[in-house]
Amino acid sequence: MRTVVQAAVAAVVLIGAFMVAYAQDVKKPDKPVPPALNFTMKSLTGEDVPLSKYQGKVVLIVNTASKCGYTPQYEGLEALYKKYQEKGLVLLGFPSNDFGSQEPGTDKEIAEFCKANYGVTFPMFSKVVVKDDSKVPLYKYLTDEKNDSQKYGEIKWNFEKFLISKDGKIVSRFRSAVTPQSDEVVKAVEAELAK
Repeated sequence: MRTVVQAAVAAVVLIGAFMVAYAQDVKKPDKPVPPALNFTMKSLTGEDVPLSKYQGKVVLIVNTASKCGYTPQYEGLEALYKKYQEKGLVLLGFPSNDFGSQEPGTDKEIAEFCKANYGVTFPMFSKVVVKDDSKVPLYKYLTDEKNDSQKYGEIKWNFEKFLISKDGKIVSRFRSAVTPQSDEVVKAVEAELAK
């Protein structure tokens, strides 16, 4: 009788261990990717980067240029990124030559410029079109009235910024003259990180 009880206990323990191991192997369904992050973009080094990897983070998207009066904003963007990165902020830079041909360089030249002049460490992407009919799908989404009736409309110049919440919604838009370290931007970033 004792052997039967021991065998039964061993079987229960074995079945329990199997069920725990199985439960750990079963992948839970991922949350759907929010539309604002449902794009794959090329990095400055030519790698495909799914923006979905930033899901659950607060994301600041900026169109940049190396020969613009606002180019010194790279310094403020990098400072903002370094200050809040550990708290969940991701900053994504998208060079564009759409305004005054102020980003004429190749991706390699852009990367070298950003690193040498501003020590940029936040993710930078391949040069894109951000205005008019030929804009990339990400910027079509960001500027479309259907996605945000308060913040839609064409990009007017370099260094416009879109703040995306942890759940993937466009929560703020800052025009070029609004610096990354302004109270307006910092308070908006902090508010989103606190949620």
